[in-house]
Amino acid sequence: MTGGRVRTLVVDDEPVARAHLRALLEDRGDIAVVGECGDGRTAIDRIRALSPDLVLLDVQMPELDGFGVVRAIGPDRMPAVVFVTAHDQHAVEAFEVHALDYVLKPVHRSRFNGAIDRAIELIRSGAAGRRGRPLADALERVGSVATDRIAIRSGDRVLYLRVGDIDWIEAADDLVRLHVGKAVHDHRATMAQIEKRLPAPRFLRIHRSTIVNVDRIREFQPWFQGDWILVLADGTRLQSGKSYRRRIRALIDR
Repeated sequence: MTGGRVRTLVVDDEPVARAHLRALLEDRGDIAVVGECGDGRTAIDRIRALSPDLVLLDVQMPELDGFGVVRAIGPDRMPAVVFVTAHDQHAVEAFEVHALDYVLKPVHRSRFNGAIDRAIELIRSGAAGRRGRPLADALERVGSVATDRIAIRSGDRVLYLRVGDIDWIEAADDLVRLHVGKAVHDHRATMAQIEKRLPAPRFLRIHRSTIVNVDRIREFQPWFQGDWILVLADGTRLQSGKSYRRRIRALIDR
């Protein structure tokens, strides 16, 4: 950081868009714009040379897109990223590479400032005084953004679900099915992948194909051979599996 300000690189292939972002950033007192560029190849060189704290990164650019930039730098060495793009179909992939936020064009000041505020908070909490701190390290220190929300594709929309709103999750072939109240959302992930993204004390895997939000459990009913039926607040009944009996017993005995 420079004098307490977050060193920021602006990457967008449209000069007008770069100028707009710079103007928004210059209205703030906590950002120092250290450079800008208009393509992915140059972005890689600038990131390596300047070691910015934050990169505002477009997705679709000539030769190499924003995700290609992240892959080239490497997730452990990539500075914090806020994607700024006109293409909302990339939102799921953005959060899968642990972007701090995803702002759609046309960029509105209030939405943009909210994203920058959040990014600065995470950077300052996780940086420990270092410049260009790796994004993965900051997320581990502060608590990954991915554990707070999950981006779910729904038709031509992307829903940004709060993890705490999920009641339970079931496996469905090569998808997982998220139950949120009366709504059900399919998400392309494995049970192992989704389990890693959920806060362990709050979510419990009770079967190879079932994960439950502990806060939704209303009752435990003994079942055959040491298994359990978990009754949720809405009356949903979920059966445990043999390999997960100890987890349920530990929860009951808390």
